[in-house]
Amino acid sequence: MLQRIRMQTLTQLKRLGLFDARVPRYTSYPTAPHFKAGFGPETLANWISAIPAGNKVSLYVHIPFCRRLCWFCACRTQGTSTAEPVAAYVDSLKSELATIKSLLAPGIEIEHLHWGGGTPTLLQPEMIADLTDAILNTMPLAEGAQFSVEIDPSEVDDARLDALAAAGMNRASIGVQDFDPMIQEVIGRPQSYEITKDAVDGLRARGIDSLNMDILYGLPHQNVARVTDSVEKLISLGPDRVALFGYAHVPWMARRQTLIPTEALPSAEARLELFNAARDLFVASGYDEIGIDHFALPTDGLAKAHKAGTMKRNFQGYTEDASEVLMGVGASSIARYPQGYVQNQPATAKYQAAARDGQLTAAKGHTFEGDDIARGRVIEDLLCYFRADLAALAKEQSLPIETLLEWVDGLEEAMPGTTDLVDNVLTIRDESRPLARIIARHFDAYEVNESGHSQAV
Repeated sequence: MLQRIRMQTLTQLKRLGLFDARVPRYTSYPTAPHFKAGFGPETLANWISAIPAGNKVSLYVHIPFCRRLCWFCACRTQGTSTAEPVAAYVDSLKSELATIKSLLAPGIEIEHLHWGGGTPTLLQPEMIADLTDAILNTMPLAEGAQFSVEIDPSEVDDARLDALAAAGMNRASIGVQDFDPMIQEVIGRPQSYEITKDAVDGLRARGIDSLNMDILYGLPHQNVARVTDSVEKLISLGPDRVALFGYAHVPWMARRQTLIPTEALPSAEARLELFNAARDLFVASGYDEIGIDHFALPTDGLAKAHKAGTMKRNFQGYTEDASEVLMGVGASSIARYPQGYVQNQPATAKYQAAARDGQLTAAKGHTFEGDDIARGRVIEDLLCYFRADLAALAKEQSLPIETLLEWVDGLEEAMPGTTDLVDNVLTIRDESRPLARIIARHFDAYEVNESGHSQAV
């Protein structure tokens, strides 16, 4: 009986496009491909100056450098074998921070600080201290602030862990991807379980107990047995929070992915089987299922925010960060302000030249207009909670409920049997949750072309 139900569900998911639709991850709305070029630094300066005195903000710092360029990765990174380019980049970050400081109202504090990349642990200990001083000279950390850093276990040692702990890091994020040595070789990411465990032990020895880990499904040569082994090893390390991401094979966007054998990738149906196998292991091990691809222990801040209904979704994925402002520094970093989104110059050399000249480096952006915020909230709620209270959102956004109900028109026809609308609350049915992003796309006014069909991205 159970097997028959699963087969019927699989058939329904396949029919509704789960295995062929390419849809955004919706870490913003509109999504980054819709940001407009030529977005002026003057606009960004006005947005920064408009942050009220005494407010708490979040800050993302992008470090684009890697010692090795993993073949599976589609992030904007560049390789380096020496410290000189990294040191010069840190100086550019300091210049950008000084420009931002000149625009800030007094008393603004950082509630969430995240260093991502790239490989932030490529920074030498003195660079870590130097960059931290520059950040805290711009804005101090608020009491109880979260300071997280992405850690590459293959690119960290005791001296850098000491420097990060001294800087105030209290949460670490480690990318695992997969522990199988053969799969690691195929994706260009050698990283043994032992070296990962050493990094975890080193963090905990320094009092850093909050730990995120990322793992991928859909990699070449993966099967249920291999994913099970990797997930069990990951769980043995005791992360508080796990992101279970589907590998996106986009060699036309990320040239290094051409090194990955396409013929070894699992089928779309097999990908779902891999996800379900990993999901079942996390749930059985006491993790709460959070949104479409995260798991967290009940004691973790993300699980608490999810239960409280305060969880959000931003460029780092799911977060308990409730700040209205997420500032971004560094090449290609994306920021969110109450007025809209802005992305820094993506080319590192151009970014550094502008930053050194005391300029803000905004290159692309989007100013919220029309129903952007309301549509974005519907999409966010569906991906966070698989439900959207349209009446509450209409009241919050000062819109007639009829407007939001109009957005729902056609959803049942396009995605039959996947949602329920009761008392103006739209809910995605449990068995249809894998379709959440496709359902969310129905509310995306930017992903629809002139013919009324959603564009693949």
